[in-house]
Amino acid sequence: MMKVEEQILNSSRVVAVVGLSAKPDRPSYRVAVYLKTQGYRIIPVNPAESEILGELCYPDLASVPEPVDLVDIFRRSEEVLPIVKDAIRIGAKAVWMQEGVINEEAAALASEAGLRVVMDKCMLKEHRKLRGSGGR
Repeated sequence: MMKVEEQILNSSRVVAVVGLSAKPDRPSYRVAVYLKTQGYRIIPVNPAESEILGELCYPDLASVPEPVDLVDIFRRSEEVLPIVKDAIRIGAKAVWMQEGVINEEAAALASEAGLRVVMDKCMLKEHRKLRGSGGR
């Protein structure tokens, strides 16, 4: 049986990264660069930026003009609930809360809406683990 992390990583192609920083020393930037090198389409979501990693940046999920498979969240735990509500509204298939991001209410809401949920895990680390075990 495939773990939820593996299901998400294998089935997602378009990843909206909420809270993606334009600063190369930030974890969100490093993870997004890695995901791009692995063939994922990255859509930056950050109201303070216009472009990150050569991609047009959007102020919020509702502004993203194309379908999103996965919403990767780099925000404080207490800021997650409205982001998850937006993820549900735009029809995302999954939400991924990065390491240290924990919001049980948001996770329950996403699950109830039929989204796959990962919480408190790094997408880059999980992807590397899978690749080491024959994953994508």
